[in-house]
Order: sequence, then C-alpha cells, then structure tokens
Amino acid sequence: MQATRLIAIRHGETAWNVDTRLQGHLDIALNTKGIWQAAQVARAVAHDAVDAVYSSDLLRAWQTANAIAHATEAPLIANMGLRERGFGTFEGKTYAEIATQWPDESELWRKRIPDWAPPGGESLLAMRERVASTVDALAEPHIGGQIVLVAHGGVMDILYRLATGQELQAPRAWHLGNAAINRLLWTPDGLTLVGWADTSHLEEATLDETSA
Repeated sequence: MQATRLIAIRHGETAWNVDTRLQGHLDIALNTKGIWQAAQVARAVAHDAVDAVYSSDLLRAWQTANAIAHATEAPLIANMGLRERGFGTFEGKTYAEIATQWPDESELWRKRIPDWAPPGGESLLAMRERVASTVDALAEPHIGGQIVLVAHGGVMDILYRLATGQELQAPRAWHLGNAAINRLLWTPDGLTLVGWADTSHLEEATLDETSA
C-alpha cells in the first residue's frame, strides 16, 4: 500500500491558551510551560525516522517544530497551509469578550456553522479544504516514509475529522492538547487514524521531575 505516516503535533502552550484568548493568525510565542512541552515532545519522537518536519509559519508552532527538527535531525520547512483558522476580528479576544461584543456571531461560531466565517476570518469549510489540500501536497512526496506536521488546535481538529469521517458540525469528543502526539496514515484515498492525543511524554516527565 502506498502510504505516508504522519506525526501531527499541536504547538506547546502559550499565555493566550491559558487566557482562552483566540490567537488565529496573530503571532504569539510559547510561554515557559510551552517551551518545556516542546522539549518533551521533541525527546519523545527523537528516535522516529522522520523525512521532514513541516510547520505552520506562526511562531508558537515554529518554536515547537524547531525543537523536533533538532531532535530528529530532519529538515524544517514552513508552510502557511498549516496555520490556525483565521478568526478575523475575533483574534485577540477571550471567549467571554466575543460572547459579549458579538453575541449573534458568537452563537454561530459555537454552533460550528460550516459556511459561516467570523468577520474578516475563515469558514470551517474553507479551512477543511485548505488543510486537506496542504496535507495531500506534503504527504505525497514522502510515500513510504514519515513526516511531522506541527500546527494548531484547529488544524488537529480538522485532521481528526478527515480521518474519522466526522462532520464539521459534529460536537468535539476528542482532545486537542498542547504538544500531544497524534499519528495518522495518509494514502491517496485519504487519512486513517492510528493513534490520538498521546500525552504520556508530558505526564511521565512531570512525574520524573517531581520525584527527582
């Protein structure tokens, strides 16, 4: 079977993650915990055979990917197709602020209306098309090998839905943790889920540090 193995990783934590503030295309760096998470996930995949590490060009993903590329000794390549969903005027606002300032739009956002987009932002349908075409373009040259994709929570959500056939409006029942390891298989026919939301590298490291 012609297939490419994918390791998909959400960036480490940022201060805006903690504040439930939408980042979208705004360029926010990792916080101290996020830098630690990036180091731990890099250590966890260090012995994987990796052809290339592809990353969103946004700093929080790039910092995470740089740690992984250094650990795996794989080339690091930026790709804007792996960016988070564009949230337009919502960007920089907390969930509570969005609900207060744009109550009607906030309701549409929470209902996951596929063809609706935040003012100046991107619809879920457009994002799904962007992510799917980007993954196809990145995975096809590496058939028989393995690549790492470092991106964002929204991208991880789309990957899960593509691999499992979940509709865009289906309620999310899966985790999108910072620096979690997600494994998928790509073929010209689409994505298959192999493993999802592995955070054992973070939990074990925490226990080790506590007991040291």
